[in-house]
Amino acid sequence: MLLVNTETIPGHTILEAKGLVSGNTIQAKNLGRDIGAGLKNLVGGEIKGYQRVLEAARREAQMRMIEQAVSQGATAIVNVRYETSQVGNPQSPTSEILCYGTMIKA
Repeated sequence: MLLVNTETIPGHTILEAKGLVSGNTIQAKNLGRDIGAGLKNLVGGEIKGYQRVLEAARREAQMRMIEQAVSQGATAIVNVRYETSQVGNPQSPTSEILCYGTMIKA
């Protein structure tokens, strides 16, 4: 499956636009990561624990989007975008990762 964040794919002709496609996942924070993140906030630096969680969540949302597109007969997805939002209550926030685009036959 070809994924691009542009409206067209160089060297390909869009034969059919099949509509919007999306995939999402919601990830909860982990107490151990929260403690590590709190310490990093004091001294500064990258919070690798959260980075790994969000990278895995992006991959999962992307795979769900691809599975949906394949089931609809698409061969590519254009205008691919990612969004992140915080959901849940402030005491135990979770992050939703949404991946979406336009599925096409190219």
